[in-house]
Amino acid sequence: MTLRIYGNRQLKTIPGKDTRPTSARVRQAVFNIWQGKIPGCRWLDLCAGTGSMGAEALCRGASLVVGIEQSSRACNIIQENWQRVAHADQEWKVLRGNVLQQLKTLSGKQFDRIYFDPPYASGLYQPVLEAIAQYQLLDSEGEIAAEHSSQDWTPPVIPNWEICRQKAYGSIALTFYNAVE
Repeated sequence: MTLRIYGNRQLKTIPGKDTRPTSARVRQAVFNIWQGKIPGCRWLDLCAGTGSMGAEALCRGASLVVGIEQSSRACNIIQENWQRVAHADQEWKVLRGNVLQQLKTLSGKQFDRIYFDPPYASGLYQPVLEAIAQYQLLDSEGEIAAEHSSQDWTPPVIPNWEICRQKAYGSIALTFYNAVE
């Protein structure tokens, strides 16, 4: 299967159902919401899958994109995709492994935009969002978008964060968080 992103660029995907690429409709919505905030930003792509969100951020001018993905097969595809779309002045890195363990290695770094799209029934929402807060990975002016099912989902409550918007796109929904003073 092939996937197209911003600028009609084609990305590779993994055959089968090991990953669930973010739909074109949801990708477009995220980048419309964050319009004007992507050029020069530091982007973190959690549970990156095929890396389509990070690739889109690179195409739209992010200065740094870091992806975390557990599947080695998916990591190879992400690297191919990002290498194909990145410019020489953009930095990118793919970290393979458990998302909670890899977040700890990023302690001390901050990101302007974080996209989090785990398997919906994984139980990762609360611990990952708490880890992002604990390691202070979200810039004070940054936002997180958590993709989830539009059915049967309770947004985690994270101290010093608020939900700034929620959007539904059929069976998929997004909850956006930012830090509060």
